[in-house]
Amino acid sequence: MAKQILITDYVDPALPAGLADMDYSYTYAPEMTRAEMAKHLNGYTGVVINTRCAIDRATLDGAPSLRWIARLGSGLDIIDLDAAAEKGVQVFSAPEGNAQAVAEHALGMLLALNNKLLSADRSVREGHWLREEHRGMELDGKTIGIIGHGNNGSAFGRLFRGWNVRVIAYDKYLRDYGTETVTETDFDTVLSQSDILSLHIPLTAETRDMVNAAFLARCKPGMVLINTSRGKVADLGAIADALDSGRLRGACLDVFPHEPPLKGAEDIRAAFERLTQMPNVILTPHIAGWSVESKRKIAETLVRKIRAAIA
Repeated sequence: MAKQILITDYVDPALPAGLADMDYSYTYAPEMTRAEMAKHLNGYTGVVINTRCAIDRATLDGAPSLRWIARLGSGLDIIDLDAAAEKGVQVFSAPEGNAQAVAEHALGMLLALNNKLLSADRSVREGHWLREEHRGMELDGKTIGIIGHGNNGSAFGRLFRGWNVRVIAYDKYLRDYGTETVTETDFDTVLSQSDILSLHIPLTAETRDMVNAAFLARCKPGMVLINTSRGKVADLGAIADALDSGRLRGACLDVFPHEPPLKGAEDIRAAFERLTQMPNVILTPHIAGWSVESKRKIAETLVRKIRAAIA
C-alpha cells in the first residue's frame, strides 16, 4: 500500500519533493481546518501540521495508520506528545529552520519600538513633520536579557555581536551555554538587570502564565518585554497594567493567549484592546519565524529528519 501523507499548511516545494523522493504520495490541503484534518486523517501514514491543526489524543485515536507527525516550526504544545509516544507515532519538528527569522523579527520589533518608527511613518504619510515627538532611544550600553537559550534564544543573542550592549541569558535546562556574546546568569539577575527582556521558551505546565503581575514586579523598572515564543506564557492584562504604571516602558508581542486575540475570551479581548491603544506597544500576528528563507529551511530540515528516521 502506498504511503500517504497529508499536508495541512502551505509549505516550500522542497518538502513535497523530498517526500516524493522517499516514495511517499501526498495530499496537499493548505487551507484545511483542524476539524477537517481529524475527519480525514484515517489511512494516512504521516501528517504535516502547523499551529492551526493541533493534534490531540482523540485525533490520534482516529488515525491508527499514522506513523509520524511533522511540525512546521518548533512549538510542540499543539501535539499530545504522551499519546503520540504511546501509539508509536514519531514527532518531528524544525526549530533550527526558523530560529534566525524569529531572532531578526524580535530585533526588528525592538528597533521599531525604540525609534517610534510606526508612528513616524504614519505621521509623515499624513503630511506631518514631527521630529521631536519621534526622538528615539538607542540600544547602546543597554543590557539585553534572554530567557530560554535554545535555537531561538541563542540566535537572538548572536545578533548582538559587535554591538555595545551586554547580553545575559537564563535557561533552566541548559548549562555552560555562555558565549563570547552572551553571559550565562540566573533567573533573578536576568529579571532585575535587563533593560530589554526577550522570551524564547516553550509552553509547558511550568511556563504557562509565567509572565504575570508578580513576575513583572521583579523586573527592572522601565524594561521592554519581547515575546515571540508562546502567547500563553504571558498574561496580557498584567502586561497592560505594567505598561500603564510605567513598570514596563514598552512591549513587543507577536504571540497571544488566543489567536486571533479578538476571538478569545472576554478577558483576553479586553486586555488586547487596551494594548492596541498604547503607543509603546508593537503587535504582530504570530509571524516571527515567518520568512521566505525559513519556509525553505523548515522544509529541508523536516525532510532530512524524516529521511534519517525511516532509513
